[in-house]
Amino acid sequence: MLRTSPALSCVLLGGLFLAAFAGCVTESQPPARRMIGESVVCIGEEPAALAFRPLASAALTVRSTYRPGTDTVDYVAGRDYSVDFKNGTLRRLPGSRLPDFRQNMLFGQTEFDHSKFPGFGNNGFFAFVDYTFAATNAWPVPASPTPLLPKSAAKLRAGGEFRLVAFGDSITAGGDATQPALIFWNRWADALRGKYPQARITAVNGATGGDSTVQGLARLQAKVLHQHPDLVLIGFGMNDHNKGGVPVPQFAANLKELIGRIRTTTGAEVVLFSAFPPNPRWKYGSHHMEDYAAATEQVAHDTGCAYADVFHPWQTFASRKKPEDLLANDINHPNDFGHWIYFEALNSLGL
Repeated sequence: MLRTSPALSCVLLGGLFLAAFAGCVTESQPPARRMIGESVVCIGEEPAALAFRPLASAALTVRSTYRPGTDTVDYVAGRDYSVDFKNGTLRRLPGSRLPDFRQNMLFGQTEFDHSKFPGFGNNGFFAFVDYTFAATNAWPVPASPTPLLPKSAAKLRAGGEFRLVAFGDSITAGGDATQPALIFWNRWADALRGKYPQARITAVNGATGGDSTVQGLARLQAKVLHQHPDLVLIGFGMNDHNKGGVPVPQFAANLKELIGRIRTTTGAEVVLFSAFPPNPRWKYGSHHMEDYAAATEQVAHDTGCAYADVFHPWQTFASRKKPEDLLANDINHPNDFGHWIYFEALNSLGL
């Protein structure tokens, strides 16, 4: 958390703390932002890239859990790691307490079949970094689509019962989040409770691991329609995109059918959100997630739904980071920091 002073104003922008020194920020002096809990895995003593280059003048901390707790290990600079501020990398030192990803059973595997590696996963190998960086790149927040959620906004402002249902696959179900409170839609529901204390918000997990839009259509009645929602979050694509999955045109048609049935039966508003690319070394991915993300956005446009863009912000981080830095199961589940990226996509809706 940044401390305020008469010369410092802090505002929350896309989940990052933007510290702007009044009257001092110019194009040559970009504002500073604080990153909280960015995840990395360290491969031996190879440098691990952070998404942004940290400022050497501000505190940088590294710990073993996304949120500090009684079981958190706080790593020590010079003993456990070193930081190259110029290049924006963190390096594990000899004898470090930081876990070495070379000990992970999937390290070095290519075209891997996860079913042949019982107990696979990356939780336990992450380090989480807090740091301040110069905000030279704008956070990719889309234009606020709040006009597409007028009933939800009005009902939240008025107070009373508000029922949110999260519908999708194992990502939406919260697969590999270390705490239920860190699942992205739970975080968003908590943020809405803080913004609308007069509303009684209930968040329901209607997601099922392994589902594509085909199974989603079959489960819609029990998982969504029977819940009498005010707002439904729909997140499919990861399993549709797998080899032997659902072709993009059918995926788009299935999303439209889901939306139509939800609106006709419940009158609820709908938010569509995209997915991110799985590990490129995973055997079962078709590795064309950009097509499914584009289809999700197009369906949102065609049907007048709100759209939360996960794909492009994820790619912003992935441009400097390894897939393993963000994947809790090393395949297709976000870790706690990855769930934050999803939360940011929802939070950018401005509801």
